[in-house]
Amino acid sequence: MSYKIVVDSCCELPETYKNDNRFQIVPLGLEVGDYVIQDDETFDQKEFLRQVAAYPLCPKSSCPSPEKFREAYHDEAEEIYVVTLSSHLSGSYNSAELGKSLYREKYGEKKIHVVDSESASCGETQIVEKIVEYKEAGLSFEETVKKAEVFKRQMRTYFVLDNLETLRKNGRLSGVKALVASTLNIKPVMVGNWGVIEQKGQAIGINKALAKMADHLVADVKNPQERTLMITHCNCPERAAYMRELMEKRASYKRIVVMNTAGVSSMYANDGGVIVTL
Repeated sequence: MSYKIVVDSCCELPETYKNDNRFQIVPLGLEVGDYVIQDDETFDQKEFLRQVAAYPLCPKSSCPSPEKFREAYHDEAEEIYVVTLSSHLSGSYNSAELGKSLYREKYGEKKIHVVDSESASCGETQIVEKIVEYKEAGLSFEETVKKAEVFKRQMRTYFVLDNLETLRKNGRLSGVKALVASTLNIKPVMVGNWGVIEQKGQAIGINKALAKMADHLVADVKNPQERTLMITHCNCPERAAYMRELMEKRASYKRIVVMNTAGVSSMYANDGGVIVTL
């Protein structure tokens, strides 16, 4: 059966998917004081990071309206799969679910499933690629939904950020008991534990923190040779390359994908942040 995958703009879609009409990105809004933009193809990361650095308060995001999701579902495809960033970080998941109800009220029944990624950034990308894999293997809607939901619970999301202020000020670090002082150059290693951010460890300096993150990831994931390693970075390709090197020294993977963050991911990761999923 024909299918379509809808994601919010926290998902970093590979370029090949962006030019495929089976995929659609529903953008979130971004606000840095008077600087208000949509997180779409016009997003300028360098300008956005400049605005964030100059703004004394916390940048904000706004989730897409349910109507935006409803219209994204209005397509000739017989099956619609939706992947959103964690419901612990945004109202995007709830908006997508409400959009499903609005669609059925206006257009009638259709097979639509919304996945709360309980992650963000390349965590969403991982789920998208699995859905594609399942559909290309000929799985039914029900089988695809079941396997996608199982996969998201097996996937691990780790990150090391230079700056945790956006997450802290937005109240997204409730699972972290104590944050270390950034003035000491101590970098926490963070993990998304089913959508809740927790501190897994810490190290002095970014490179040691990345190495510790690599150790945790490899220890945390079974059969890495069967998994795709995804690394997203916010304006720091050299750190992403270093992270890739660290991971390759520790295990083999089916595939490795490195991407730059889009708008919402850039807001949360901040300049210099690295996110890894496996």
